[in-house]
Amino acid sequence: MLHIYCGNDTIQVREKAFAHVQQAEVGGVRVHRVDAENFVSGMLADALGAVSLFGEAELYLLDIPSTNKDFAAEVKEALPAMAESSNQFVVIEGALLAADKKPYQKHASEFEELKAAAGERFNTFAMADALARKDKKSLWLLLQQAKLSGIVEEEIIGTLWWQLKALRLAAKTSSAAEAGMKDFPYNKAKRALSKFKDGEVNSLAQSLLMVYHDGHNGTREIDLALEKWCLTI
Repeated sequence: MLHIYCGNDTIQVREKAFAHVQQAEVGGVRVHRVDAENFVSGMLADALGAVSLFGEAELYLLDIPSTNKDFAAEVKEALPAMAESSNQFVVIEGALLAADKKPYQKHASEFEELKAAAGERFNTFAMADALARKDKKSLWLLLQQAKLSGIVEEEIIGTLWWQLKALRLAAKTSSAAEAGMKDFPYNKAKRALSKFKDGEVNSLAQSLLMVYHDGHNGTREIDLALEKWCLTI
């Protein structure tokens, strides 16, 4: 079964795809994520023939194949087989040209294209959510979208700092009341802590603070330093 989520609304595309994946995980499906960094030639052929030793269903999240020429070619060649497979394949892509959409539309059981509304203000809190998931690829892509929307680095850093502060408070307390937070953001931060190693949140907070101060002191270019920071989470 093949599901496609694409479009220039990076936030909605990834939110829709991850919601699908999370729902599958709740149902007991085993999830594998493949992106340009960990892709190896022949990986999809192995996935198409994979049968779990424990009998659980398998889902393969293919994250922006177009960023790797070999990855993209293998995905396009495997589309008919993915559509017929008993395993699930979820593809995340950016904006696609008409010629690139056609093969996906032909074989997908679900094809969803999400377009950003013209003039709509970028929601920086989507970056906070990506940080909480430790999803550095989403965070980096959202950073590019934020900058294209005219949002300055100081505002972006402020949003990321707010998320790290919430995580630090959640780590040190046992209730929202003790942390001085609302229940929803507190519980969300508490769940997100499972993705971070001991001391990692504090380390990220310190390094983000250095990005801000170094940028204002002229020691580093703040935009480049912030990009590098996003790729370290």
